[in-house]
Amino acid sequence: MEIPETTALMLTGFSPCPNDTFMFDGLVHRRVPCPGYFFEPVMEDIEQLNLRAVTGEGALSLTKLSVATLGRVADRYRVLDAGAALGRGVGPLVVCSATRMVDSLDELAGARVAIPGKHTTANLLLRIFGPRDIQPILMRFDEIMDAVAEGRVDAGVVIHESRFTYAARGLARIADLGESWERDTGLPLPLGVICTHRDLEPDESEAITAALAASIDLAWKEPALSWDFIRAHSQELSEEVCRKHIELYVNDYSRSLGDEGRAALETLIARGRAVGFFEGSHSIW
Repeated sequence: MEIPETTALMLTGFSPCPNDTFMFDGLVHRRVPCPGYFFEPVMEDIEQLNLRAVTGEGALSLTKLSVATLGRVADRYRVLDAGAALGRGVGPLVVCSATRMVDSLDELAGARVAIPGKHTTANLLLRIFGPRDIQPILMRFDEIMDAVAEGRVDAGVVIHESRFTYAARGLARIADLGESWERDTGLPLPLGVICTHRDLEPDESEAITAALAASIDLAWKEPALSWDFIRAHSQELSEEVCRKHIELYVNDYSRSLGDEGRAALETLIARGRAVGFFEGSHSIW
């Protein structure tokens, strides 16, 4: 598609997971207006997007980030009100082989536990609620279930579609880190957010927020429009799993954080600082 000379190319980072492709379909395919911008998708695993922001190499002006990464880069990125993966019952799961007898996180002291990236919210939650002497093993999120099933690690933290498919792979749940968070704070769990680089002016960020919110509204109103885009990039081939994924992770908080969503973000950022996961005191807004 030819880009008008008056339009700025905005490289836009998000994951290939169904919730992200569902929300961004209208934006990147110009189904919703955002005058002055052409949004070019950069679809990568969330940890790769995190690393772009943390290292500054290939940094994107508009990108999804784990909340655990946001705490590290808040001096350079601000949160948008739309596009968040945040809610109740959405937490990462800690799983092991169904043949192992592990009943609690405490039993993982000293264990090798696969995590979907150093900078992920899953890793931060494991730091908050798990034993301090866990041995984290970095892996792509889609490699973790195989590693657990094959005994290459003692347990793993699964995210995304794996939440719906781990039992079919012969795995058993040890803990739901989202449930631990909700019991501890009474708040919904913030996993990932959409951010703009602080090089953009606040009014530019606001315009992009409005366009992303409109893209989400369109996806809810006419879900068939985004289906080809979703299925083309999903790691999970099951249509039922894709739909469950979207229903769980795209909710009212995705449309707008609201007071409770903002409180949840600030609380997790504060908890991350308290356990030494990151430093700094810059506002995320």
